[in-house]
Amino acid sequence: MLRVCHLRSQARSIVMIKALQAVLFFNYFTHRKRLKMKVLHICSEMYPLIKTGGLADVMGALPFAQQQAGNDVRVLIPYYPKVAQTLGETVEVATIGTFAGTVSVRFAYFNGLGVYVIDAPHLFMRDGNPYHDSNYQDYPDNYKRFALLGYIGAQLAQGLDHWWGTAQVLHAHDWQAGLACAYLKSWGSNVKTLFTIHNIAYIGRFNAFHLAELGLPWEFFHAEGLEFYGEISYLKAGLYFADRITTVSPTYAREITEEIAGAGLHGLLATRQYQGRLRGILNGSMLRCGIRKRIHILW
Repeated sequence: MLRVCHLRSQARSIVMIKALQAVLFFNYFTHRKRLKMKVLHICSEMYPLIKTGGLADVMGALPFAQQQAGNDVRVLIPYYPKVAQTLGETVEVATIGTFAGTVSVRFAYFNGLGVYVIDAPHLFMRDGNPYHDSNYQDYPDNYKRFALLGYIGAQLAQGLDHWWGTAQVLHAHDWQAGLACAYLKSWGSNVKTLFTIHNIAYIGRFNAFHLAELGLPWEFFHAEGLEFYGEISYLKAGLYFADRITTVSPTYAREITEEIAGAGLHGLLATRQYQGRLRGILNGSMLRCGIRKRIHILW
């Protein structure tokens, strides 16, 4: 009989439930029963490399759990000063010209997990909070900084690192990674995409004139695209272009389909729920403790 276990820490509970989530969606995407998958996570923070909120805790747990389950997992994160200090020595895997200039993609193993970083000092080598200055003002080039995160993520998923090859699943987290799904869609990629909403209150909203600079087609600037009240939303890009969407609980998944909690995106989210493409996975709970060789989930 299945029973709920009390875990020693919130982080461990997140690990296990997110590992179940990953297995569920990856098996759906590939129609395979085996767990061996090539997964690339795109995120703006990861504990203990850098943390401002709960996203970092999830990213400090989920990829490791998926790797322990037998998957080939890697993470892409910006090369902030704190990341450089903690990660240690890295090797260059690619140099690429982008809308943000020429940048280097570097790689290192962190506690046995493969981590890519975007080495673009003019964008990411800023002390303190990764999103705003000491006066709590958002950096004016955030649109470019996190578009680059999505762009490099999409390039890596398509084989930028020829030693690793092509990812089977790109998993983007929150608005900072949302454009990865849009780039892959614009390129006609076969890589499957999963987008997770950790906090819908932050939608990554920017002026529409940046679209051409970022190398995305103008036809994406549409209600059925990343247009949001005359601007562009990186969160909406993830929601609209991803193959599947998850969020932190079944209750939250229902709430964000309603106007009061949907941050103006409730209509799109309700459509995705109706299509069976939006799921809530409960943080902080798991089924029977211990490692299982086979996991069966009904959904």
